Amino acid sequence: MNRPQNVTVLGSTGTIGVNTLDVIARHPERFRAYALTANARIAPLLEQCRQFNPVYAVVLDADAAALLRSQLRDQGLETEVLCGAEALEQVAAAPEVDAVMAAIVGAAGLKPAMAAARAGKRVLLANKETLVMSGSLFMEAVRESGATLLPIDSEHNAIFQVMPTQFAHGLKSVGVSKVLLTASGGPFRKASIEELADVTPQQALNHPNWVMGPKITIDSATLMNKGLEVIEAHWLFGATPDQIEVVIHPQSVIHSMVEYIDGSVLAQLGNPDMRTPIAYALGYPERIESGVGTLDLFKIARLDFEAPDTQRFPCLGLAFDVLRRGGTAAAVLNAANEVAVEAFLQHKIRFTDVPRLIEAALEQVSITEVRALSDVLEADTAARLAANAWLERMA
Repeated sequence: MNRPQNVTVLGSTGTIGVNTLDVIARHPERFRAYALTANARIAPLLEQCRQFNPVYAVVLDADAAALLRSQLRDQGLETEVLCGAEALEQVAAAPEVDAVMAAIVGAAGLKPAMAAARAGKRVLLANKETLVMSGSLFMEAVRESGATLLPIDSEHNAIFQVMPTQFAHGLKSVGVSKVLLTASGGPFRKASIEELADVTPQQALNHPNWVMGPKITIDSATLMNKGLEVIEAHWLFGATPDQIEVVIHPQSVIHSMVEYIDGSVLAQLGNPDMRTPIAYALGYPERIESGVGTLDLFKIARLDFEAPDTQRFPCLGLAFDVLRRGGTAAAVLNAANEVAVEAFLQHKIRFTDVPRLIEAALEQVSITEVRALSDVLEADTAARLAANAWLERMA
């Protein structure tokens, strides 16, 4: 009998990480949690170590690492604790590892995801920023190493499921005319511009369909999440901006679609539960049980669609703009957005200030070609400085 696959879960205490471990726990004969990582959330990480007994646990904070090490020793657990950003890359690229769930939110997830790709792993990519910031470099690393790249975003996973297997040779060559990314529209789909100016972080965190972390939930409310997915779709599927369309679909039942030149539109449907794409990627090319209930079409009864409004939600338009602009523009957009979201969550700016801050950073930071990862990281740093300077001026 083959040994279970060793899986490193980068960001194991976040929503994607927890759901990944839920699927792994359903298939102990197929998968083993090799390494689990967190920023500094020791209590949930300790509980995960107790349940899954990984070889390694990684945290970024030295004090948190010392505390976790002591707690594991007290409970007689043999998991070795590593500390720091380099340790994330170590457990992502370790020879014993078969698959890596890249679920660290934000730019912090870029380097370990890149390490997994360069090491030729099966990369389950949930970290948007990896492709948004360094899509050309990451896809080059996947090709050169022979890594297997499987998208975890429900939308890109849906497209992957209904896309011809040879799409890497070009969408036109396989008869694809367009990819259609669906979006719920978030909690403010019907709100006016005046109403959007007064929404609170608590209101924005109340997503109608999905349970996600705070950063991605705010991005969903501004439609920046969909904008980042547009950029991802370009790199994942070789789609030009004109071959990508966003469709507001409030029920979040159709997770995305692919339009073919013969008029066919193929869609992947399912309940809004991240365990479906996670199970698909873990088991690929097989299908494995995920714990997600069967979709009841009679209960849903209707499916609605509408065009996105980039006047009320300009973040989506900004994402299309930077995709067309190329170079480090997407890295600037991403960094400025991270600063803006954090500022909004801390009540420092209004909801409608998020796109204003991003626009200001894009105007101020010079956009250059991406030749190496250092180009991306320099743009990221410059954008954060520009965004924070804007915040200081507005204070």
